[in-house]
Amino acid sequence: MTRKVIAALLLIGVLSYYWYLEHNEQKAKPHKNSNETTVIGNFNYLPTSTTGQIIKHKSFALSYAEKYEQAEWVAYSLSKNDIVSINRKRPYFIEDPNVKTISASWRNYKKSGYDRGHLCPAGDRRKTEISYNETFYTSNISPQKHSFNAGIWNKLEQKTRYWAKKYNHLYVITGGILKDNLKTIGSEKVAVPNEFYKILLDYTQPEIKAIAFLIPHQESKKPLYDFVVSIDEIEQKTGIDFFSHLPETLENELEKSSNYKNWKFR
Repeated sequence: MTRKVIAALLLIGVLSYYWYLEHNEQKAKPHKNSNETTVIGNFNYLPTSTTGQIIKHKSFALSYAEKYEQAEWVAYSLSKNDIVSINRKRPYFIEDPNVKTISASWRNYKKSGYDRGHLCPAGDRRKTEISYNETFYTSNISPQKHSFNAGIWNKLEQKTRYWAKKYNHLYVITGGILKDNLKTIGSEKVAVPNEFYKILLDYTQPEIKAIAFLIPHQESKKPLYDFVVSIDEIEQKTGIDFFSHLPETLENELEKSSNYKNWKFR
């Protein structure tokens, strides 16, 4: 083998080595948004399911509880880029085609005195027509008093969008507290929760934080921070394990806290 051939092979080896280092360094770098906030990768943020029926749509996922004819939780990723002011035509509510046990009909709500309350709000999914329309599956609604739905619950939904824009990205989990002996509506006996919860996770650096709300199903003029609880409290009420895929130490720290001082309410 000539010296030229040996030199060429050595050069190829050196170049390949540096290409490998550069390529893997790029893969290891965390993704950043336009404000240089470091988003810590894509992790499985879905809670556990007590029903075994997890449905994944393009814009959200849910765990359907056939016994109560609604989702025990709806979970989705919400970035500031998802929040747009596109005025989309409101579709009809329809049964979720992916629920094997068939989600409750919208007719259960007719003349019931309750709103069809969104769990994943349509306002969080205006970016595309498909994602917007998916929020009108009946698997994504729960019976809500109008004064609650249009009042404190709407206030929390708006605040969630405010925080998504402020902190760039959130993971959101929402549902009603489902238990035995709840009031029901319609021929399919759709349960009416006495409380609703919403959990938000800001999984970005430099400040990873979470906040949870547990709100009685009634009209309220109280400030939102009056309803802040620990995630542990909601886990005890639901039997659901939230954020089980976080590092254990971080999970324990976030879920035991009910401190809301690092969330800007104004």
